[in-house]
Amino acid sequence: MRDRLVKFLATGCGVGYLPVAPGTAGSLVGIGFWWALNQTHHLWLRCLLLALAIALAVWCADAAAELMHHPDPPSVVIDEIVALPLAMIGLGGRWWHIPVAFALFRLFDIWKPPPVRDVEGFSGGIGIVLDDLLAAAYACVGTHLVVYLVSLARH
Repeated sequence: MRDRLVKFLATGCGVGYLPVAPGTAGSLVGIGFWWALNQTHHLWLRCLLLALAIALAVWCADAAAELMHHPDPPSVVIDEIVALPLAMIGLGGRWWHIPVAFALFRLFDIWKPPPVRDVEGFSGGIGIVLDDLLAAAYACVGTHLVVYLVSLARH
C-alpha cells in the first residue's frame, strides 16, 4: 500500500508515466497546484502549505527513487509540481504571466545552468527536488524581468 501511494504521489497522480515530456506534464500539474495554493488569501498559510508540499516531495522522490532503482526516475514529477509555484512568486493576476513563468521554468529545468546542475549530485530526494527549486528561482527572476520590461514598453 505504501509503495503504491509513493509512486502515485511521486508521479503526479500518474502524469509522470506519459511517454513524452513527463516533466512538462508535471509542470502543468504544478500550475494547478499554484492555483490551489492561491485560493487562500493568507500568505503565511500558502507558505506553510508549500513548505509541507516540498518536504513531502523530498520524501516521496527519495522513496520512489529507491523503489524504482534509479537515482532520478523520469516518471517522478512531484519535484516539478512543487517547484513551479516558486517560479510565480509575487506575480500579479495577469493571464500571460503563467505561460511566461511556465516556459522559463521548463527552460531552466532542462538547461540546468549553474548551480542547478551542481545540486543534482546530491543523493536522494534532496537532489531530485533541489535542482527544480533552483530552476524555479531562475524562472521567477526571469519572469519578473519580462513583466518589468513589458510594463516599460507599455509606458
